[in-house]
Amino acid sequence: MTIFDRLQRQLDIQKREQGISALELMDLPPNLRRIMKLMLREIVIKYDHLVQVAAEFPQANRMTREELDGALATLVEQNWLITNGEGEFLSYRVNLRRKAGSALDQDIWAALNDRIAKSSAQHTDQQ
Repeated sequence: MTIFDRLQRQLDIQKREQGISALELMDLPPNLRRIMKLMLREIVIKYDHLVQVAAEFPQANRMTREELDGALATLVEQNWLITNGEGEFLSYRVNLRRKAGSALDQDIWAALNDRIAKSSAQHTDQQ
C-alpha cells in the first residue's frame, strides 16, 4: 500500500465520520434516495413508523420488508443514517455533515497574506 492509498483511505474514513451532504443524495440508487427523502422530512423516525410509511409508497415504488431492511442496512453502513436503540425502540436519524466552507476560506486568505508579507519583505531586502 502506497502513501497515497493510505492518505485516500484516511480521507474516506474522515468523510464517513463527518456524515453526508445533501448534494450527494442524487448519487444514491432510487430506493435509497426515496428513504433518504423521507428521512430528511422527519430527521428521526422509529423503525415501525418507517415500515408503515414505506408501505404507503405508490405501488411502483413500494418495497418489501426485506428490501426496506436491506436499504436501511446499506444507508447505515454508508453513514447516511445513524441507528438508535434496538427492538421496538429502534429508530433512525439522518447523519448530515456540517458545512465546512468558512474555515477553508480563512486558511486560504491567511496563507495568501503570509505569502504577500514574505514577498514584500524579500523585495525590500533586495533593494
